[in-house]
Amino acid sequence: MNYLAHLFLAGTDPEMILGNFIADHVKGSDVLKYSANIRKGISMHRAIDTFTDQHPVVKESIARLRADFRKYAGVIVDMYYDHYLSAHWDEYSDQDLPDFTKTRYDILNTFKVILPERSARLLFYMEKQNWLLSYGSFDGMQQAFNGMSRRTTFVSNMELAVVNLKAGYPEFQQEFRQFFPDLQTYVQNNFEF
Repeated sequence: MNYLAHLFLAGTDPEMILGNFIADHVKGSDVLKYSANIRKGISMHRAIDTFTDQHPVVKESIARLRADFRKYAGVIVDMYYDHYLSAHWDEYSDQDLPDFTKTRYDILNTFKVILPERSARLLFYMEKQNWLLSYGSFDGMQQAFNGMSRRTTFVSNMELAVVNLKAGYPEFQQEFRQFFPDLQTYVQNNFEF
């Protein structure tokens, strides 16, 4: 899953939210620098990624993209699923999406002094371009994929990913709707809030 889903699944505890946000930028023993709840958020993020990568429905989505995007297919599916979460937000949350995104940016900004450097840079651009809110539109997705394509080491073709999203929209949407409730149940059963 991508940032919107991770921040949504993290619940309302600020340290759990922070841990979910910084998890990809905390390596090895650096995790010990953080409080127990931040470490719990980091663990949650990693468990969500593992569950997602192993889920058969997610594997179906990835398989349909592999020919065009090879090793980046999984990253693209994560983004697609954030798109569907954003587009159907009212089905999953009682909180308005603009309010949710503002609250999450505010929470993350309160921890600026302890953010890993890459997380701080990411938060700056994420908030400036309001990624969390823009995932719900094709234009927002196109901007996100363009930026990711520029940052990849190898040719990724990510700038073309919205074409595939539009072409397979009903199938990817159905797969998201099958998968996301399983992920929510997994998080509820394995993490205390």
